[in-house]
Amino acid sequence: MVPEKPVPPTEYDYLIVGGGAAGLSLAYHISQEPALASKRVLVLEPEAKTQNDRTWSFWADEPLLFDGIVAHEWEQLAFRSPQFERVFSLRRHRYKMIRGLDFYQFVHAALARSPQVTCLQASVTDLAEVEGVGVRSTTAAGEFTARYAFDSRPPELNEARQPRKHRYLLQHFVGWEVETDEDAFDPATVEFMDFRGAQHHEARFIYVLPFSRRKALVEYTLFSAEVLPKAEYEAEIRRYLHEQLGVGTFRIEAEEVGAIPMTDHPLAARAGNHIINLGTRAGRAKPSTGYAFKRIQAHSARLVAGLAATGHPPQDLTGDQWQFHLFDTLLLDIMQRQGERTRDIFTELFQRNPVERIFDFLDERTSWKENFQIMNSVTPWPFLRSIGHVVRGRPGAR
Repeated sequence: MVPEKPVPPTEYDYLIVGGGAAGLSLAYHISQEPALASKRVLVLEPEAKTQNDRTWSFWADEPLLFDGIVAHEWEQLAFRSPQFERVFSLRRHRYKMIRGLDFYQFVHAALARSPQVTCLQASVTDLAEVEGVGVRSTTAAGEFTARYAFDSRPPELNEARQPRKHRYLLQHFVGWEVETDEDAFDPATVEFMDFRGAQHHEARFIYVLPFSRRKALVEYTLFSAEVLPKAEYEAEIRRYLHEQLGVGTFRIEAEEVGAIPMTDHPLAARAGNHIINLGTRAGRAKPSTGYAFKRIQAHSARLVAGLAATGHPPQDLTGDQWQFHLFDTLLLDIMQRQGERTRDIFTELFQRNPVERIFDFLDERTSWKENFQIMNSVTPWPFLRSIGHVVRGRPGAR
């Protein structure tokens, strides 16, 4: 006789809604904190993560919990535009990539070994605070209660949009993992931004992660309000391979397609005293770049430190600083009204600053002096116009 699958309990300390990068990261961080070993955790995920549905890339100058599953890392980074090209040697930082499937398998294996964590495949249809209890979630598998819930479902912005007040763009892309018949790539160098293609009044560039001389992930990426027909991304990838790299024939080994919201619309860090937001729902995708993985890890570490020290999430859930939110808003405003100027701005940044300072700035770790050095390195007029738009409370328009 096959033993029946154990029925999960209905009461927990922590409920995590969503088993993507943000939800699984928090669950893993909790499982690694000895002070929280007695806490019971339920992870609710509507779909099994069995495919390599994405990759996460980031730069880092200190160890992360997931360094053991880094698929590749690079010591050099290239920036290219019609006015300026340079290959930078990274000193403090390394540029790294983690495959989604490796992450899912690693975290699920770790959580399966943890007696405190239960993972259940179920969609949450309702999540509400309950006085004296904390929170209650309703799913097809039943109702579950917990002291705190951490919600990583994507934010619902369509009905909440305020285009007369905030800026709404997407970072959207199509990427091919390709294999060529001849050497075409420098495996030591990430092509971080190649702006040499036509901009069409938007910010458009090629991004390349080389795995060997003949294998690489090649992405065509845009910052704009609307996605393109898929054939247009594919045509630009082919053009890059043929015209810039001289590649004759190649094979597509895998594909990834994505669209990341980039907005200054306020994304609350919490939905109540006992419901804490995670991931893009909490604004962890940086509004001006779309990078999220390392910000998610910092957020998870901050939440776990608070829970371990006091039994409650920290009062300041994210540690975000207002000045960096302003910088993001200004760049989004420029992208929205004159997207093609983005190429000039990034050209000036890389031409006039050490790459380590740029990385620290994008990580929101720079001092006021370094922020001044960054802002002083770019042409001021586009930013001054955007400051005017911010003061008036109205986004700029072309």
